[in-house]
Amino acid sequence: MKKSTKTKDGSFSFQVDINIPSANRDAALKRLVQMLNDSGITDYRIDGMEAKQSAVQPNLLELRIRLFIENSKLIRININKGRGVKMSIPCRVLNYDSDTQLITVYHVDEKQVYTVGINEIDDFVE
Repeated sequence: MKKSTKTKDGSFSFQVDINIPSANRDAALKRLVQMLNDSGITDYRIDGMEAKQSAVQPNLLELRIRLFIENSKLIRININKGRGVKMSIPCRVLNYDSDTQLITVYHVDEKQVYTVGINEIDDFVE
């Protein structure tokens, strides 16, 4: 640990060097980010991480949805429409628009197409 400083909001800022055993740099960086996110740390900066890598790293949810689309995988989504209205739809994902955060699915039982906001989806069950 190198130094610590107190910030305006009463929290402390530390500079640390962390050694993570891994097969390659990308895997170690991914593991470090995952540990920091899981620990409840609200703000962090990793020096030596290129801006190009952070811009290329897409959202994990988006990657999962894209995988469903590519494989035309049959999944079940649990939707919470609000005011106690819940739906469970066996479906195939047709399209995902990352700009509007909308997902288009084909309901395999009803043979209908639904468009759902990502914020309405509680769970993807494979």
